[in-house]
Amino acid sequence: MGRPQQLSGPTYGRSVAFTLAMDALLMAGSLWLVVQLANHSWNQQHTVAILWTIGLFLIASHFLGAHHSWRGSSPRREFIRLLWAWFIVTLALLFLAFSTNTTTEYSRRVFLSWFLLAPLFLVVWRGWLQIILGSLRKRGLYLNNVAIVGARELGTLLARTILDEPWMGLNPIGFYDDRKPSGERPLSHEPIEVIGNLDSLVKHAREGRLDIVYITLPMRAEARIQELLAKLSDTTVSVYMVPDFFMFDLLHASWGNVGDLPVVSISETPFYGVDGIIKRTEDIIISSLLLLIIAIPMIIIAVGVRLTSPGPVIFRQHRYGLRGNKIEVWKFRTMTVCENGSDVVQATTDDPRFTRFGAFLRRYSLDELPQLINVLHGTMSIVGPRPYAVAHNEQYRIQVSRFMLRHKVKPGITGLAQLRAWRGEISSLNQMEERVQYDLAYIQNWSLTLDIMIIFQTAVGAFFNKHI
Repeated sequence: MGRPQQLSGPTYGRSVAFTLAMDALLMAGSLWLVVQLANHSWNQQHTVAILWTIGLFLIASHFLGAHHSWRGSSPRREFIRLLWAWFIVTLALLFLAFSTNTTTEYSRRVFLSWFLLAPLFLVVWRGWLQIILGSLRKRGLYLNNVAIVGARELGTLLARTILDEPWMGLNPIGFYDDRKPSGERPLSHEPIEVIGNLDSLVKHAREGRLDIVYITLPMRAEARIQELLAKLSDTTVSVYMVPDFFMFDLLHASWGNVGDLPVVSISETPFYGVDGIIKRTEDIIISSLLLLIIAIPMIIIAVGVRLTSPGPVIFRQHRYGLRGNKIEVWKFRTMTVCENGSDVVQATTDDPRFTRFGAFLRRYSLDELPQLINVLHGTMSIVGPRPYAVAHNEQYRIQVSRFMLRHKVKPGITGLAQLRAWRGEISSLNQMEERVQYDLAYIQNWSLTLDIMIIFQTAVGAFFNKHI
């Protein structure tokens, strides 16, 4: 069997040029289509807009990596980069139109339709292209031969990932390692084997049998890695390091810099920069809308609390918020007591301290509604880890590993743990550990889509599931 076909440098360059040309053609074609459907005639302004669009799109897509090689990157990530590039272009075009006072020269209906239609064309075209390339790669065409250095857990994980995603066009020919696997022998059930040591790797690379080398040696093998890199520098293979960070339990890993030094975060909040602005905007818009919608029901609930039992309408309790700072969380009072000190007795399902009206509020989570004011104020978020009383927080931070990492983000009215029925009484330490795992999973995987999904399921479940 001959060597699989692969994309050489010039071929890859031509494929990128073809993609760019198709992108430009689709952007121009979608505008022409909109103009025709609107019964307008093509004029000089449309030509100017297309030329600016193509130039700006090339720049934006370059910086966002929307035209880089797709190998190893998921289609979803590529589509997101593509849409971000188009969003930046749209903003830039609007800015140019306003700054040159030419907005009246363009049909708003035409360009609004174009702004919506063009990215749809681009995504469909890119999706079709990836399907075609993925199909060709699954048939053994345009593959890159891959060598994995390190026959241990990380190397095995990389090999399984490559084998499970044949559309990437990577062909793992084997492991290279000076040391034989020991212990549980994680490679015993792998379809690829250890085919040589590091000297064999260098020999095969020089012979042109390899295209890509992934180094998965542990960080403590610094001397071996440096020696291998020095030898591979005499070849033309592409070399990648796969950091052994999975030995840490990463919270929100990302690369950054301190001056010119690259660093990687082990535990970090996802809400820096643009994501932080998106999250805060989401909280302000949703909390404001909900407060407008439920203002009258909240007044009715407040009157009900006041008439059914003596005491304040709003129960204020100190809890830990962002970065472990104390915040005051508001709830409609559901009990005959207002505990807010160093000794807080945890509420149970049939707690006798609940008032009859309070039990009803708690069953449907209506007692949480005043926390929308906390969200608007900025001390809480719509979605996030649920805050606990300070006394309980101090107890569990000692007993549960990584408990305080929940406070890398603002506490929320609802969260992923509540969606998985982890709400209310905590009868064992294992239950709290489960909640913390879901809270950390939310931080690790945060996205605006995830927030919307949690909000929707919470709203539905509040009336059909007593655990939500």
